[in-house]
Amino acid sequence: MNSEIQQFKTEFFKALAHPMRIRILELLSEGEKNVNELQAILGSEGSAVSQQLAVLRAKNVVASVKEGTTVIYSLRDPLIKDLLAVAKQIFDNHLVNAISLLEGMRSES
Repeated sequence: MNSEIQQFKTEFFKALAHPMRIRILELLSEGEKNVNELQAILGSEGSAVSQQLAVLRAKNVVASVKEGTTVIYSLRDPLIKDLLAVAKQIFDNHLVNAISLLEGMRSES
């Protein structure tokens, strides 16, 4: 069971391991969007956005629902929004530590 969880985590984090995919997830954290909306916000070509959505869909990170000719995307699990917030907090903590280190080095000079 433990190795299955580790494998799931590995595959899950691989799905997140691209800047555009992270940005797509951030946007979907705000609410459902279709490809055209994502393209407009990201300023990217449809094929690039569609490729990244396909990866997220294949890893069950996002859900899609077809409404007529439009596909609407959403987060499969709302906890992804919390995960992104925690990642930002970790980044902020690293940044604060780096700033403190720099300030300490400057005061020693």
